[in-house]
Amino acid sequence: MSANHDAIWNSCLKVIKDNLPIQAYKTWFEPIVPVKLENNVLTIQVPSHFFYEWLEEHYITLLKKVIKKELGQEGHLEYSIVMENSASNSNPYTVKLPASNKKAVKNAPMNMPLNISDNPIKNPFIIPGLKKVNVDSNLNPAYSFENFVEGDCNRLARSAGYAVANKPGGTAFNPLLIYGGVGLGKTHLAHSIGIGVKNQFPNKTVLYVSSEKFAHQFIDAVRNQTTNDFIHFYQMIDVLIIDDVQFFSGKEKTQDVFFHIFNHLHQNGKQIILTSDKPPVEMQGMEQRLLSRFKWGLSADLSTPDLETRIAIMEKKMYGSGIELPREVVEYLAYSINTNIREMEGAMTSLLAQASLNKKAITLDLAKQMIDKFVKNTAREVSIDYIQKVVCDYFDLPIEMLKSKTRKREVVQARQISMYFSKKMTKSSLASIGAHCGGKDHATVLHACRTVLNLSETDKQFRVYLEDLEKKLTIQ
Repeated sequence: MSANHDAIWNSCLKVIKDNLPIQAYKTWFEPIVPVKLENNVLTIQVPSHFFYEWLEEHYITLLKKVIKKELGQEGHLEYSIVMENSASNSNPYTVKLPASNKKAVKNAPMNMPLNISDNPIKNPFIIPGLKKVNVDSNLNPAYSFENFVEGDCNRLARSAGYAVANKPGGTAFNPLLIYGGVGLGKTHLAHSIGIGVKNQFPNKTVLYVSSEKFAHQFIDAVRNQTTNDFIHFYQMIDVLIIDDVQFFSGKEKTQDVFFHIFNHLHQNGKQIILTSDKPPVEMQGMEQRLLSRFKWGLSADLSTPDLETRIAIMEKKMYGSGIELPREVVEYLAYSINTNIREMEGAMTSLLAQASLNKKAITLDLAKQMIDKFVKNTAREVSIDYIQKVVCDYFDLPIEMLKSKTRKREVVQARQISMYFSKKMTKSSLASIGAHCGGKDHATVLHACRTVLNLSETDKQFRVYLEDLEKKLTIQ
């Protein structure tokens, strides 16, 4: 039978050579060795698992056609893959050609040629033996681009994410690292990109996984001696999303295996998306070779949203939930909780629950009572925006006047008081406080604070102003 399988494969190669550039033919088909032909099944040996993946992804249609032409409609192809662990006593294993009927809405089944182990494998992504693996993308449908509110705080990251979703692996943003504080939308945006890819490229395999889960899977793989299977699985992903990558810090072995997976995916044009609470330059306990790769693409930050964006996020949430809140309540929530979008949405949910369970109308007073309890549990920080609003309302001034360059006495006094309370009640820098007050520098803020302190000691009426305002700002 040896001459027969050689002859069949040589006939196949003649057709393949006519349909490919000469370099592609030399790279991907000359190294293939025909092994046997039995029952219309031609077995060919390829040098590695990666080689097999590449043929399946780029030349499967051509291979099917030439096999059917030479062996008829009953003809099939199997691969014999040389083990990649270089063990001297390892035998090649055989992989059947995958079925092409794939559902568009989910990740298509992947054939996983894995070592059969006597030990049970707890890793949910690793299945012993040759089986079709349905890889759950772990994407949350609610976290789409449509539900992501764009503002100055996130415009770069969102635009880059949208470009990646339209052309995964084909932009300069690979990897795309999205970083920012807690509750600012990193996970939402990462899911949005994954959902965008699945909508436009249904056959691409997308996987979202937290860094913690990735590390636990790796530990399980080491324990069960299935590290190669773990690596093979991740090398087959088209779009890999790793959330909170900073938690790899200090985990040397996990960083090492991720380094090799990263290299394989990047070199083969697969898209990598990472999220972190800090930029690469500030990550501690990470290998330099990994940090340098994080910097290959784009690092886009998500900053704290401004008041208008926070209100827009609240309104989007209300519209999606089919609820309506008084405008003054929405503004109050947006003013009161400014550092964490997740906290703000949680406060709105708590307010709705309290109103529903106690059969009360949603009013500003109810919102103040609820926020008071809510922020005590979350160690809330009053925002500069809220301080300015309270001060302007107290002195009956438009907030635009406070940020203008006018030197009118009443405006200057209100501006100085807002700077004083901003320094006292927030963790903002002097430069940030000055920027909120019309672009003043830190020296002006310090002067304003000293002026307010001096006046509070010498002017009785002024001291009453401060006491009244402090009561309002503590939201009793």
